[in-house]
Amino acid sequence: DSPYIVLYISLPHVIFDGTAAVALFNNWAECTRNLDNPDHKLKYPPVNDCKVVRDYFDTVTAIEPPHTKHFKDLGAESLVKVPPGAIAALLLAAPDIPAFEEQHLLHFTAEKLEQLRQDVDKAQTTNLALAALLTKTILQANIQIFNSMPTWSYVMFLYDCRHHTEVPMTYSGNLSFSAVAPLESQTVLDGSYKEIAQAIKEHCSKVSSEYAKLLIYTVKNEIGVLFQAGISLCNSPDTSYVGISNVRYMPMHLIDFGYGGPDILSSAYFIREGMQRIYSNKQDGGIDLFMNVKDDLFEYLKKSDELLKYADIIF
Repeated sequence: DSPYIVLYISLPHVIFDGTAAVALFNNWAECTRNLDNPDHKLKYPPVNDCKVVRDYFDTVTAIEPPHTKHFKDLGAESLVKVPPGAIAALLLAAPDIPAFEEQHLLHFTAEKLEQLRQDVDKAQTTNLALAALLTKTILQANIQIFNSMPTWSYVMFLYDCRHHTEVPMTYSGNLSFSAVAPLESQTVLDGSYKEIAQAIKEHCSKVSSEYAKLLIYTVKNEIGVLFQAGISLCNSPDTSYVGISNVRYMPMHLIDFGYGGPDILSSAYFIREGMQRIYSNKQDGGIDLFMNVKDDLFEYLKKSDELLKYADIIF
């Protein structure tokens, strides 16, 4: 007797990124709304040929992002050596990473989010202000849990390379990359939120196509660097980690199969320990922050006066 229709879809990230997945939904919904018009043409037809990506990057000279060099140096003595020709088979044979099940939800009203930006640095974006707040508070929680100072505090932003290249925005494959800021934990602990935000920006603004090409090269030829990053980007006695995926810029609320946009929307996107997903809140114009952190770490976050100054704890 439920008035709702539930639509669930699972897509492999090797093929799709978030932008392409939302475009698939919107194109599907557009076709559904126009079933009575056999001559209907999609408003934004997808570009399905990955040759457009190869052709574009053939014109680009690669530049190494600072975080790639950091992970190479960090694992210089222990990097996994795999011949480039064997990497694809290795990745395909690797088991799926199980979803991280300990999730928590914070809500920031639009007013509190703007207050946070003003308090941290009004010259920065709300994303950077939020990242600075999370970086310091999660590091403080890690110190309490592990009773030690992690050497490194990592901040990772996922970004859509379409926005920084000439690849069409309608490209339907995976063109998402990551930018990582490796920060010394003592510097984070001693620094102001403004200084932390500036340091994150310095590292995570390296998103041009030249940096992206080097990341593609690394995945294809130096899988050991990817492995070193994978074991470093977590919350442990040695490392503190905040990964941020800003889903609010993906037009999921516009998906309309002819019944209006979705009343309830969720995404099990990038559910790994340490990843935080930002969603728009339609009710008040603020954001919902889904946090993939362990329960014991979240217990410390719930006691953080700095965090509670801006956020409401939902669960």
